[in-house]
Formats: sequence, structure tokens, C-alpha cells
Amino acid sequence: MSEKRTDHVVVVGGGVVGLSVAWRAAAAGNRVSLVDPEPASGASYVAGGMLAPLAEAWPGEEELLELGSTSLTRWPGFAEELSCAAGLPSGLRTEGTLMIGVDGADREELDNVSGHLAGLGRSVTRLTGREVRKREPVLGPSVRGGLEIPGDLAVDNRMALTALQAAAKASGVEFVRERAERVRPGAVELAESTVECDVAVISAGAHSGSLHPALAGTIRPVKGEILRLRKRATALPPPTRTVRGPVRGRPCYLVPRDDGGVVLGATQHEVGFDTEVTVAGVRDLLADAETVMPGIAEYTLLEATAGLRPSTADNLPVIGWLEPGVLAATGHHRGGFLLTPVTVDAVLALLRGDDPGALIKATDPSRLGGQQ
Repeated sequence: MSEKRTDHVVVVGGGVVGLSVAWRAAAAGNRVSLVDPEPASGASYVAGGMLAPLAEAWPGEEELLELGSTSLTRWPGFAEELSCAAGLPSGLRTEGTLMIGVDGADREELDNVSGHLAGLGRSVTRLTGREVRKREPVLGPSVRGGLEIPGDLAVDNRMALTALQAAAKASGVEFVRERAERVRPGAVELAESTVECDVAVISAGAHSGSLHPALAGTIRPVKGEILRLRKRATALPPPTRTVRGPVRGRPCYLVPRDDGGVVLGATQHEVGFDTEVTVAGVRDLLADAETVMPGIAEYTLLEATAGLRPSTADNLPVIGWLEPGVLAATGHHRGGFLLTPVTVDAVLALLRGDDPGALIKATDPSRLGGQQ
């Protein structure tokens, strides 16, 4: 393995991927600057934090499943390293995932997921409605069946972002709280100044496409509305693990938090850069959650927010050289948190001048017309 180090790396974007790249690149001996007017905001701040490659497996996305499964195996080590570097908890949760279905069409979708995974040599446990409720007694009688996926994890996204900022600062990362307007070899251009560098890494989520010609038209925003609820003193406790739909055909998930909270999501709309929360989105999320867990009606509604998933045509991220001196680590769609460990390892290998491995080839920018 090469011992080469890059003198100055500028990471553009302060979400989970950008903060993680900045922290680990600085810990590896690079001088690192992170450019973002408001680090730890955007889609990463809104996210549910599910680390669930099996629950999100879909026919035709086998490369994404392999990438996500590999990254999932690295999460416990990544979380431990993060906690040590930050002196704070990483927010990792290990209770697993229950997929549930309400009506016949939902259960048919669960059959399809189970069959698809079995065809790939990955097994999950089929459950009756009674078996689902035995595992999570707070779920209601409308839940008629499910799948148990014990290997999937979750992370408290905001706890992890706090730890990542602390780890980055402890490693010497310089925070430049301005918005990048253009990235080119040797420099990141801001509104009224320029930050010179040896390598720039674009990790600006849904806004990445405007920063470099090779990303133009390849990253699109997909809006997701998410609610945050908290148990009141008289209410039933939240589920102990992630519970996710479909609920009468609509995707729904409930992700517990340690403080008695639940993250409820998420809608999916292609409406450009609109981040306003709609009445219809809130109505549907609450209706589906109450179908799954009737007692959630007694919870306090703390927050309604919307984020922009950075998506590509094939749902794979974009990781690799756009041209000499400019790297991309963006386009993670729903998998920003899940894919962070494998993304960071690939970026650090590229910065060293090493081969990031065969698994990363599927994410190369050239597949979408990017330059090298």
C-alpha cells in the first residue's frame, strides 16, 4: 500500500459523508478544510438513520445491495472509532429491523422481498401477524405479517453528526463556513474568495451537480418529509427496533430513539429543491403510523421537516475521480449513513493513490458520463 499523502484536501459539503471524509482524511495525515455554510444540516440532519440494505433490497439493484451489505459490516468498527475520536457516543443501534405488511398487497410485496433475497442467498425470517406483535407488542392488529431482519442496524443521525463534528475538529479539520460555487482542479471557488488545494472532494449532496460539469444532470433532489415524535408519560413506549412498511402500498418507517422518541418517515417526491412540508405529507405519515401502532396517536409531535436525497439514475452513489485533482463522493440517495464507511474507505484509498477495490467500480462517475 502506498504511503503517499496529499498536502491539502478540501471537502465540499458537511453532511455525514463530507464530515466523515474530512475527519478520516485529517486523521490520516492530510491538511483538511471543510467548506459548508452550515455543517451537519441538510438531508443528513433530517434522515431517519436506518442502516438497512436487506430491507431496501430491490431486483435490479444487486450492486447497491452488495455495496450496502459490505458497508454495514464496517459500521460497528466505524462507530467505535468515531466514538473514541470524538469522546462522544456514535448513536449506533443494533436491535434490527421488522418489515411489516397490512393488507394483501403489502404481504405480497414482503413475499417478493423475501424471494428476491432468497435468490441471492440471503435469508430472512417470515412472521405471522401474531409473531410480529409478540416481538413488538405495541404494534396493532392491522399488522398481518412481516419479515424479521436482525442484521440490519440503525443510527441516531443527529447524535452521529455531533460526534463527527467533534472528531473532525479534534483531528485538525478547518471549517470554512461559506458556500462553494464551483470546484476545479487546485481550487474551490466561494462567493468572494478561493480556497486553494491539492484535491477537492465533492460531497455536497443534492447540490453537488452545480459544482462541477461532470456532475451536471447526474444528481437530482428527491424530497422526503419526516416527522419526529416523542412518547408522553401516559403513552405506550415506542418499538424497540426499526419497524417499516409498506402500509397499504405506501412506504412507512418508525425508527426509535433512546429518549422515547420516534422518527417517522418518509414521503418521496420529485419536486426539485422544494423543502416545504405539506399537509398531505404529514397526514399520510401520521395515518400510516397509527395504522401500524395505534398508541402513537398519544405521542407529542415535535418536528416536521423535509430533506433532499441526492439521487442518481441507477440509485448508486458517485465515488471516484471526475478529473485529476477533483474527487466525487456524492449521490447516495437514501443510503448516506449506510454507505458512509465504504465511501470513506474508497476516498482515502484514492487520496493515497491506491485502488479502492472492485466493489467501488460500479460507482465510478464514468458510468454517468463523468470525466476521469
